[in-house]
Amino acid sequence: MSSSRTRAGARFARSAALGAATVALLAACGTATADPQAASTSAAAVVSGSASTSALAYRDAWVKTAPSGMTAAFLTLTNTTDADDQLVSVSTAASRMVQLHEMVMKDGAMVMQQKSGGIVVPAHGSAVLEPGGDHIMLMDVAAPIVAGDDVVLTLTFRSGSSLEVHAVAKDYTGAGESYQASPSASAASTDDMDMSGSDSMSSGS
Repeated sequence: MSSSRTRAGARFARSAALGAATVALLAACGTATADPQAASTSAAAVVSGSASTSALAYRDAWVKTAPSGMTAAFLTLTNTTDADDQLVSVSTAASRMVQLHEMVMKDGAMVMQQKSGGIVVPAHGSAVLEPGGDHIMLMDVAAPIVAGDDVVLTLTFRSGSSLEVHAVAKDYTGAGESYQASPSASAASTDDMDMSGSDSMSSGS
């Protein structure tokens, strides 16, 4: 009789232990299933936030080498938003004065002048700043810019956004190209400067 009670007690203990183990296993599975979902949601939020802050971007940024005086920077800007934006100003430690310039034809010659109103970067489009067209003009180079230098530019847009650009310095071999002007022109708010020949420039070095 005593032996029967002992065997029954043992079976009950084993059943209870098995039930507890099953509950623990199910709980662990439930936790493991929930965590990846939470991680996935978190990752999606990060990706979404990143996409919304990268509406303005750039590529192919470079600056023409210069020992002193004036030089120019070029790049392509892209805008992934539904609204046009405008590049309105640029600053850099590499130059004491920076302006946005354009090339226009006057009296049969290409001349460079300050661009009024900034440079438009269209919605879902791009703006190409290139030799012979719109560009960033470093009016008073603070120290020699030599090939391979990393020139950091801070671009400010009408929307209030800003973009830090790293532009590599390149020796430029375009035919007849020069961004040098007279001392009076570089010191003042730029008047038209003769840039004949610059419209044939390319970014090759």
